[in-house]
Amino acid sequence: MRVSTKSDYALRALIEITAHTGASPLSAEDVGQRQDIPHGYLQAILADLRRAGFISSQRGPSGGWRLAVGADRISVADVIRAVDGPLVSVYGIRPEAVSYNAAADGLQQVWIAARTSLRDVLEHVTVADLATGKLPPEVTNRIADKDAWEAR
Repeated sequence: MRVSTKSDYALRALIEITAHTGASPLSAEDVGQRQDIPHGYLQAILADLRRAGFISSQRGPSGGWRLAVGADRISVADVIRAVDGPLVSVYGIRPEAVSYNAAADGLQQVWIAARTSLRDVLEHVTVADLATGKLPPEVTNRIADKDAWEAR
């Protein structure tokens, strides 16, 4: 899996908005400065997150962004889907819609199995987990394996 810059920035922006404890919303400028996200790119990402229903905006001098739903209801998978589309696609098509000839037919099953593996982690980690640094067992069990840290 390749994590796009857009997904990484979207998650970092949501973590920053979640961690903000002030009564007023957090400005895009503050989010961008704290997470080193270019302003123009951040605006497009915030718009995607708003369309997905994760955040809302408030206009005016004390305007900015705040969560529209609880951070514990937003999974990493939800964010990736909101800004980049499906978790796994094969040349832009969902794996269940791809067809191969008989010789390569098993490849579709591999793509679907890979998607379920990603779901096992990405659907169980929420923005709240990331903001508090308390990751669920689906993650901590996997990263406890020293082989997980080996690049291949």
